[in-house]
Amino acid sequence: MTINHNAAKGAYIHIPFCDHICYYCDFNKVFMKNQPVDDYLDALSTEMNSYRANGLPETLYIGGGTPTALNEGQFERMFSDIDRYLMNPRVREFTVEANPESLTEEKLNIMKRHGVTRLSIGVQTFDDKLLQSIGRAHNASDAEYAVRLAQKHGFHNITLDLMFALPGQTEASLHESLDRALNLGTPHISIYSLQLEPKTIFFNRMKSGKLKLPGEDIEADMYGQIIFALEKHGLNQYEISNFSKPGYEGVHNSLYWQNEEYYGIGAGAHGYVNGVRYANAGPVKKYIERVHLVGHSRTSEHTVTLTEKMEEEMFLGLRLLKGVSVARFEEKFGKAIEQVYGAQINQLKEEGLLTERDGRISMTRKGVFLGNNVFEAFLIS
Repeated sequence: MTINHNAAKGAYIHIPFCDHICYYCDFNKVFMKNQPVDDYLDALSTEMNSYRANGLPETLYIGGGTPTALNEGQFERMFSDIDRYLMNPRVREFTVEANPESLTEEKLNIMKRHGVTRLSIGVQTFDDKLLQSIGRAHNASDAEYAVRLAQKHGFHNITLDLMFALPGQTEASLHESLDRALNLGTPHISIYSLQLEPKTIFFNRMKSGKLKLPGEDIEADMYGQIIFALEKHGLNQYEISNFSKPGYEGVHNSLYWQNEEYYGIGAGAHGYVNGVRYANAGPVKKYIERVHLVGHSRTSEHTVTLTEKMEEEMFLGLRLLKGVSVARFEEKFGKAIEQVYGAQINQLKEEGLLTERDGRISMTRKGVFLGNNVFEAFLIS
């Protein structure tokens, strides 16, 4: 399998290790104990190096798993390798995901030294009972302490990751979580509803009838209350699940929604380079073996067709509240948006789900609540 190298706008680096496994998580992750972590970092370094020749990314994002589950020596080593192979002196954003229980002063110092500009802290909820019931290892006061510690170390661009529609979550509990999150004064909050994914503990409990979830109506109600509460506090909704103060929108994640190319580095990572979407081997040992054998770990590649690119432009771009630029669509694909999607756009406008203004097509407030119906309309293939 040959790799065509072309500069990508961003780089996603995956750390699959966790100190414990949450009941809802279906990301590529493994329990850290007895894993070949140092061998993994060797392989990661080799894979990063394979992309160095094509130009440096403008954004970096280290996700997981739990990047902060690495010990301090491993953490330092990972950042040194990023400095060597991927660090752009003009990096626009460098984000690291962190869990409250493994975010230490030394790790914050390491990140500060290596130019990290943004932290994404996985809080999920400030309700201790709920945290326990979803399998998290921290409590609410750990989360508050971690955010305050990061702020004390000069990290002000912090996003809190929250969840809603959790088993047993009440509207009162949701509002208390939102209040405690807002009280920390971070300029960005991401909040996702619980999705039940196969192979997770929660999925198995649901199948055996042991998981009681709020219904769709309560979930929609909670979502409406979240939008109202966050916007009232100056956090504007700029994407279906993301809210920020002006100027603090996530730059790296916006690359995905704007259908830009990015390197995917690490076990199970997905990337998009030179018109090709690819996936790396998921199991840690298989990832390491493949990188040592062939210098990369891609196990599947798909050259994205023009039709697929247009579909992606629409259903990814419409996740953003500003929507899709009519002029940019034509510039990218050599076809007017009406020529390709005129019927769908008119139909969705009639249903009150889409609107067009200032040369952009975007979802209405009603459309935001029925996003999946909107996205499905743009699948041609």
